[in-house]
Amino acid sequence: MPTNYVLIDFENVHPKNLELLLEHPFKVFVFVGENQARIPFDLADSMQLLGKDAKYIKIAGTGQNALDFHIAYYVGELAAAEPDAYFHIISKDKGFDPLIRHLKERRIRVQREQDLGEIPLLQLSEKSSVDEQIAAIVKNLGGRGQSRPRKVKTLQNTINSLFATKLDQKELNEIVNEMKRRKLIVVRQNNVSYKLPH
Repeated sequence: MPTNYVLIDFENVHPKNLELLLEHPFKVFVFVGENQARIPFDLADSMQLLGKDAKYIKIAGTGQNALDFHIAYYVGELAAAEPDAYFHIISKDKGFDPLIRHLKERRIRVQREQDLGEIPLLQLSEKSSVDEQIAAIVKNLGGRGQSRPRKVKTLQNTINSLFATKLDQKELNEIVNEMKRRKLIVVRQNNVSYKLPH
């Protein structure tokens, strides 16, 4: 089975849901900027649970895109050693996209996701129970910090991105209504506020 590599751009994504990877055979690299001196306990704890499959890479030097170049280098090095591997770059930086298009043209399986929950292997099935769906959605939203969707439509798009098969509008409405019923969200005039468990 091909290896799935997760390369996290810690300068612009601080995942709080790394435990999603524990049930699957991922190898995880967290790229840390030269001036980033602290790692949150939750991340360090999850990295320890991943054991030998997890590694921090502290980059050398600063400057625009310095960390991005390190990630690009590792993708190239790993792809040369394991041409069948799959690479997930976790970053909000769209600057990776032209590189990803080029690598795909060369038959390297790589994509960029903004959140771990968007990795296809981790996506929910519509056959998941409502409790499983809501738990996964809450975990994903909890990992987004201040960048949670503020409008109902954006929340529905975020929810839809977590499912392997896209949901129709009726299913999305049902999930949002269930989240309201469970008092996880409050919707006022199409604006969403959150009351997620800590």
